[in-house]
Amino acid sequence: MTISVLSVASEAYPLVKTGGLGDVVGALPAALMPHDVNVVTLVPGYPRVIAAVQGAAALHDWPDLVGAPARLLSGTIGGHKLLVLDAPGYFAREGGPYGDPSGRDWDDNWRRFAAFGRAAADLASGAVKGFRFDVLHAHDWQSGLAPAYLRFAPAGGRCARSVMTIHNIAFQGRFDASIFGSLALPDRAFAVDGVEYYGGVGYLKAGLEAADAITTVSPTYAAEILRPEFGMGLEGLIRARRERVSGIVNGIDPAVWNPAADAALPERYDAGDLALRTINKRALEKAFALEPGDGPLFCVVSRLTWQKGMDVLADTLDALVAGGGRLALLGSGDAWLEHAFQEAAARHPGRIGVRIGYDEALSHLMQGGADAILIPSRFEPCGLTQLYGLAYGCVPVVARTGGLADTVIHANDAALDAGVATGIQFDAVTHESLAQAIALALRLFATPERWSSIQRAGMAADFSWATSGRRYADLYRELLSA
Repeated sequence: MTISVLSVASEAYPLVKTGGLGDVVGALPAALMPHDVNVVTLVPGYPRVIAAVQGAAALHDWPDLVGAPARLLSGTIGGHKLLVLDAPGYFAREGGPYGDPSGRDWDDNWRRFAAFGRAAADLASGAVKGFRFDVLHAHDWQSGLAPAYLRFAPAGGRCARSVMTIHNIAFQGRFDASIFGSLALPDRAFAVDGVEYYGGVGYLKAGLEAADAITTVSPTYAAEILRPEFGMGLEGLIRARRERVSGIVNGIDPAVWNPAADAALPERYDAGDLALRTINKRALEKAFALEPGDGPLFCVVSRLTWQKGMDVLADTLDALVAGGGRLALLGSGDAWLEHAFQEAAARHPGRIGVRIGYDEALSHLMQGGADAILIPSRFEPCGLTQLYGLAYGCVPVVARTGGLADTVIHANDAALDAGVATGIQFDAVTHESLAQAIALALRLFATPERWSSIQRAGMAADFSWATSGRRYADLYRELLSA
C-alpha cells in the first residue's frame, strides 16, 4: 500500500534554507519514494518560493486564514510535489523566513505560523478538495499547531495520523496567552494537555502533545531531551510520552554532497585518490587569504552562537595557531562572536581567515579542501556538517553529544588499530577539552597513514537516506496499523 504523507515545514532546500531543517525536508521525498511512500511538501509562500511557482493556478482559497486571505499553489521540488501557502500578508516580505533584514523576529510570527498550521490541518483532514493524506508530518515549532488543529479543530473529514519531529528543542515558538483567542481553537485547547505552556501558548509544545508520534533527529538526542539540561522545559512532556518518542538520524543527499561529482570543487576525488584534495586545499587557502602550506587546515561552517560552542572555540584559536594549525571559518550569528573571530583573524593574518555570512558553494569547497572540521556544540540534535565532513574526508572534531556522538567514531587506539575510527570526540565543551582534541588532531595529522585511514573510514560510512528513509516509512506504517 502506498502511503501518502503531507510534510509540513517552514524550510525546504533548495527553495529556502537557514540550516539543517531545510536540507532534511528537501531530501525526504526522494528518501521515502523507494519505500512506497509518496511525500507532498507544504511550505510558506516566501518571495523566492512564489517565484519558483510563478504562474501556478490556485488549488484552494481561504478568504480568511487566521486573519488574512490565502490560497494554495502547486509546484515541484526535486521532481516531487510541492504545495505553497500563498499569503502575501504573511510571507511577501524582505528579510528571512522568521525576521526582518536586521534579524529581528517578526512581531506576528505567531499569526503567520498559526495560519500555516491551520492550512496544513485543513489539507490533512479533508477540507481541500482533491487531497487526502494518511500522515501529516510536522517539522519544528513553525508547524507545531498543525497536529493541534487536527486534534482540537479538524475540518470535518478523515483526519490523517500525525508525526511531530523536533529538529532543535531550543526553538519552541512561545507566545503570550493573549493570542489564543485569535487561533480559532476551542476553549478546551487552552489546557496543559493542549496548547497552553507556562501560562502562554507553545507551538512546539502543542505539536508534541497532540501528535500520534514524536521523532527527533538522533537516538542520543532522543535520550538527552528527557533531562532538564537538554529538554529546555519540555522534558516532563517528553518523559510522559516517551513510548511515542524515537530518534532517527538524518541522512545526507549523495546527489548534492558527493566529492566525486561536486561541481563546487576545483578537483573532484574519492577515497582512492585523497591526494587530489590538495588542489582544493590550495583553492580554499586562496579564498580565505591563508598562507599556503601542507600543515593542518581546520574549518568551521556554523552559526556563531553559544549552542555551537563558538565562544569556547574563539578562546582556543591562539592555541590552535601555536600548534601549527590554520583555520577557515564561515558563519554568522551573535555580533560579539563575529567580532571575536574577526579579531582573531587580525591577530593571526594568513593563519585564520573569516567570512561572515553563508555561501553554499564555499561550504562545499571547505569540506573538500580542509583537513578537519571543528564542531564543539554544547548540544546538537543531529548535525549535518559532520556528515558532510565524513563524506568528503574532512575529519570531524566534535563534542560528544546528540547526533555527533551517534555518527562519529572516536580515534582511540583500539578504533585506530581496527581501522574504524572516523573522527575525534571530546567531552565537556571547555577550552581545555577542545584544546586537547585539537592537539590530538595535530598529532594524528602528523602521521599520514593514520590520518588517511581515518579519512577513508569516514568516507566509507553510509549516511545516505537509505536507512533513515526506511525507518520513517516503518514508523508511518506502525501508526496506520495501530
